[in-house]
Amino acid sequence: MLHSQVKTDIKQCYENLGKQLDNFIPRRAQNYLVSEIAKTLAGEYHKKNRMLVAEAGTGIGKSLSYLLGGIPFALFNNKKLLISTATVALQEQLINKDLPLFNQIFPKEFSFILAKGRQRYCCNHKLEACCSPDGDPQLAMWEEKPKKSDLELLKRMLKASEQNKWDGDRDSWPTTIPDRVWMQIMADKHSCHAGMPKHRTCPFAKAREHLDKADVIVANHALLMADIELGGGVILPEPEQTIYVIDEAHHLPQVARDFSSASASLKGAANWLEKLNQNVSKYAELADYQKANRFQNAIQDNIQHLIPTLSQIANNIDPTIFNKDGVYRFEHGELPQWLEEEAKGCKEASKKVMQSLGKIQDLISERTKENEIIPRIGEQALTEVGFYLQRVENLEKVWTLMAQPNSKKGAPLARWIEKSPERENDYIIEVSPLEVGYRLDQLLWSRAAGSILVSATLRALNQFSFFCRQAGISESDGTRFLALASPFDYQNNARLVIPAVKMEPQAEAFTDLLIDILPEYLEGETASLVLFSSYWQMNKVADALRALAKKNKWELLVQGEESRNETLKKHKENCKKGKPSILFGTGSFSEGLDLPGDLLTNLIITKIPFAVPTSPVEEAHAEYIESRGGNPFLQISVPEASKKLIQSAGRLLRKEQDSGRVVILDRRIITRRYGKALLDSLPPFKRVIEYN
Repeated sequence: MLHSQVKTDIKQCYENLGKQLDNFIPRRAQNYLVSEIAKTLAGEYHKKNRMLVAEAGTGIGKSLSYLLGGIPFALFNNKKLLISTATVALQEQLINKDLPLFNQIFPKEFSFILAKGRQRYCCNHKLEACCSPDGDPQLAMWEEKPKKSDLELLKRMLKASEQNKWDGDRDSWPTTIPDRVWMQIMADKHSCHAGMPKHRTCPFAKAREHLDKADVIVANHALLMADIELGGGVILPEPEQTIYVIDEAHHLPQVARDFSSASASLKGAANWLEKLNQNVSKYAELADYQKANRFQNAIQDNIQHLIPTLSQIANNIDPTIFNKDGVYRFEHGELPQWLEEEAKGCKEASKKVMQSLGKIQDLISERTKENEIIPRIGEQALTEVGFYLQRVENLEKVWTLMAQPNSKKGAPLARWIEKSPERENDYIIEVSPLEVGYRLDQLLWSRAAGSILVSATLRALNQFSFFCRQAGISESDGTRFLALASPFDYQNNARLVIPAVKMEPQAEAFTDLLIDILPEYLEGETASLVLFSSYWQMNKVADALRALAKKNKWELLVQGEESRNETLKKHKENCKKGKPSILFGTGSFSEGLDLPGDLLTNLIITKIPFAVPTSPVEEAHAEYIESRGGNPFLQISVPEASKKLIQSAGRLLRKEQDSGRVVILDRRIITRRYGKALLDSLPPFKRVIEYN
């Protein structure tokens, strides 16, 4: 049962909130969500499985709800509250706005912190090594020769760091840091040792100093997955002592899948293995040759197996098997006999290299701490060994997954080969799970002190089933499910218009049709967003309408022509001046785009957002469902399209006083059997359907 003190704290917070915010309007749905979160965490619905899955429509105030329901309970029960998000924007909102506000209304002191993954921070030691006059060993580890501009950027970063003008956080550097540069200087678990003097005050160590003491931690889904894959409690607090709030929860299954995937090139791996083979005697000598001799021999013996094997695999691949995208997928995840045998050998060899290299690293670390090695030399060696360890670990993961037998019960792994875009006659081996729900259940849900999953879009076709399958959540084990409608007055504030369009989007002439009919739905509107299914179609329509836009004094702003921020900035300036402004965007503009009030009154969706199963993982998933007698279109494509269509339509009304219309130019929402289910899953707009 919920303790009376927690109830009192929540009530006090809510009363203080009313005093703190001007024009505060109590919302019944928000109050209900707060209550259900607190009751779930207290075990009132299920003593062991304290989990709530809540779809809360725009305008309810999700973040304030889980802070109100979660923080008082967590503090009273001496638990950590970890909020995981999918986007930086929500993290910034929580850290800069919502949590400071909650600190003002909560009667007790609590602390909060933003946690980022190690790889978002620079390693000062690596940065110094790259910039030093004798930085050749570090520069030799680049996959390609660094450009002059890369080296100049590194020097500017080092200077800013030394002058305390940069905290080493990639996100706080004023310009974009190219991946090829960042890969050379980012902190990693293998080469960054807290025991080494230079690493005790590194950017990552500084950022983590207060993490253990914080009551509330804000992280992202990738960092959460990194922690639980390591066993939980390694980077973030232990699951058993943590209440998890998963905001933007609909993204978690995809992040989990990506995190469980692995890839490595054949010739690229052979190249750095050769470099490791040349350097390992130097590392063994620093580690104390007598102790490290057997580890050096094991590394070199197994590299002598790996390099020719990787080359042989590349030579055995028939270059004619690839599709137009340079991809060949193994049907049902089943490898040919020869590759299955090679995968087993590569798995064992890479595992032995990783283990032995780890032992050498430990020995160098010990000798450096004991001052048996000059610190500068020892730390440089540890950085180099850590670099190789990171790569060997990834190689071992790839071949372990490639060699793993398909499960008789669950879905197989998706396995495919891709032509390398960087090296001629080189191939990338890639592996990905199809379903990750069981891993989430095993590593997170079954261990957590409590789990609250929230999003504006969790249901597909008005059901939670699709999300539950993806996220490993049972619908019959005591989990609490809520679907809370938005408080917006959709009937009076917005119309859903479905014109009688002559043809379906698959028709060859559909793009020309869009060019003909779009002006009718843009005429007289001051703030429009048109969502397309592809860049190609969007750009073709944009090019065709530029002359008309110029004639009518419309400003046409097309995604990709400038940065997203600059595009939206221009749109807002146009709207402020009363100048008609039209945004053209693709899928990424259908989620996370916030244009309240007069910034968006006319939303046009050109096509139901069906994903084309072109990626090897999507193809493999469809193949698996078909093999079990299922229908991939109805089981995957339609539910996914339902979620994306709801997200797209959700761009229109962002605040209670907003108004406007949504226009859907895809006739299938009326003419196809699945269309009614898609239509009924949308908010209750006033409908204007122009079909007979």
